Formats: sequence, structure tokens, C-alpha cells
Amino acid sequence: MSQCILDHFKHQPLWLLALFSLGAISVLKSSLALLNWIYVSFLRPSKNLKKYGSWALITGPTDGIGKAFAFELAKKGLNLILVGRNPEKLKEVSDAIQAKFGKVQIKNVVMDFSGDLDEGIRKIKEAIEGLDVGVLINNVGVSYPYARYFHEVDEDLLRNLIKVNVEGTTKVTQAVLPGMLARKKGAIVNIGSGAANVIPSDPLYAVYAATKAYIDQFSKSIHVEYKKSGIDVQCQVPLYVATKMASIRKSSFFVPSTTGYARAALRAIGYEPRSTPYWPHSVLWALANTLPDSAIDAWRLPFNLKIRKRGQLKDAKKTT
Repeated sequence: MSQCILDHFKHQPLWLLALFSLGAISVLKSSLALLNWIYVSFLRPSKNLKKYGSWALITGPTDGIGKAFAFELAKKGLNLILVGRNPEKLKEVSDAIQAKFGKVQIKNVVMDFSGDLDEGIRKIKEAIEGLDVGVLINNVGVSYPYARYFHEVDEDLLRNLIKVNVEGTTKVTQAVLPGMLARKKGAIVNIGSGAANVIPSDPLYAVYAATKAYIDQFSKSIHVEYKKSGIDVQCQVPLYVATKMASIRKSSFFVPSTTGYARAALRAIGYEPRSTPYWPHSVLWALANTLPDSAIDAWRLPFNLKIRKRGQLKDAKKTT
């Protein structure tokens, strides 16, 4: 039977055999990609994060994803350094974590990422001195209050977007990295955004999307620089998560709660340099990749224009 099949192929034109081969290779690649996605999403074991070190540093830990990260890391037995601008909220979160996970040690560092960064970095260096900080979660970030054209972005907002999202993440990484290098182990997680990777553009959020594109490229580059030094660097790319920043109150299948996202995020740490940990988000990303950029842009602009209109109406009510 097999000989008959071979004889049949021998009599086919070369172009048809080439076409068949390309099709077979394409099917094989797609099948392997699907199997890898299933393994990564559902079967791959998470790493023991305590092997990186006994301490984790989290920026922006008093709300949203950062707060969920803090609770989930404490649940895994890591001690915490919480870096945020509000001392009362920091104490509230640290007290709640210690009430739930009594043996966890916590240090609070008060730092305003839109203020004096040099002073804040000095405080971080002082707090981590002598500690084996094995995990760094660069979560702090700001977005627009609501969608707006680039020429409508005022100077304060423009400065804060770049200072918090770009300079803050860069300088905190620079402060924590030497200790990891000395111990030859560590994991750095920088929180990116689907605004920079999943969609071709994010009109009316241009500067925010651009700062997250910086985070993505920064992460990939230092991943290559320090991989051989035992340091795993990863940019995590969430889509919508139910947070105040996203103005989403209720979670759903495609919009996880902050806890749901953080649990998925911890399972991804230490693997690929760019990750979309919450698997329904990766499905949406794959679907987006099947559409032409022009189609996504044609949807995104009117979508964000509606957000802009709602924001302007709220502003108008505040002034009346």
C-alpha cells in the first residue's frame, strides 16, 4: 500500500509536491504551536519563587494588580517590600497580609513615583540592603484619566506618564539588579499592556501605549543581557483586568479579577521573556492577529472616542 502511495507521488508535477510539502509543514507548525499553548496554559508547572530569594519587592502594591501580587507572593511564603506613595494604604495592606499570613515579614517604603525619584530610589536601596531580594514586580503605572487626543494631553499628565511608567520602572530595576547579579539569581517582572503589543495602535492613549512599548523592549533586551547570569526577566502583557485604572468593576471570563490575574501571573514567572499569563487573554491576542491592522484601528478609534466623550461629560459636571 505504501509503495502505491510513493508511486503515485512520483508521477505528480513538482509544483504540486512542493505545495503539498508547504501545506504539511504549515499544519505541523500550527499543531506544535497549539500543543505548546496547551502545555504553557494548563500543564506547565510553576517555579518555586523562593529559590530566587526570600524577599520580593512590589511597586504600586496598595491597589489593583499590585495588591493582588502582594497577597499571592505572601501566600507562597515570600517576605515583602512594598513600595507606594501612600503610607496609610501601605500600612493597611501590610497589616491585612500579616493578619492572613502571620510569619511574613514586610517592609514599607514610601515613594511617590511622580515626585523625587532619586530620593525614592535611595529609600529602596536602604530598605533592601542585606536582603536577598529574589523577585521584583515593577507594577506601578499610570494611564490617562480618560481617552484624549495627543494635543489634549496637558504637561502634568505627559510628565507623569513618562516619569512613572518609564523612568520609575527603569530606576527601580537598576537599584535591585546589582544584588541579583551578586547572588546570580533573580526574577524581574515588568507589567506591560495589550495597548502596546496586542493591538496595532491605541488612538487617544498614544503616550500611555508608547510607555508600555518601552517596557516591552526594555524587558526583552535586559532578558538577553542577564539570562546567563541566572536572572529571568519577563514583560507580562495583560489585556483588560477588573481594576480602577481600567474603570472595570466586575470581572468576567475575558476580564479577570486582580487575584485571578495575579495567580496566573505567578505561574508564568521565570519562563519566556514576554508572557500573557491569563490564558483567555492569549486567545484574544491570537484572534486579533487574524485581523488586518486597519480593521482593529477602525474599531478602536470610535471605541476610545466614546470613552473620551463620557470623560468630558464628567468633567463638565464637576465644573458646574
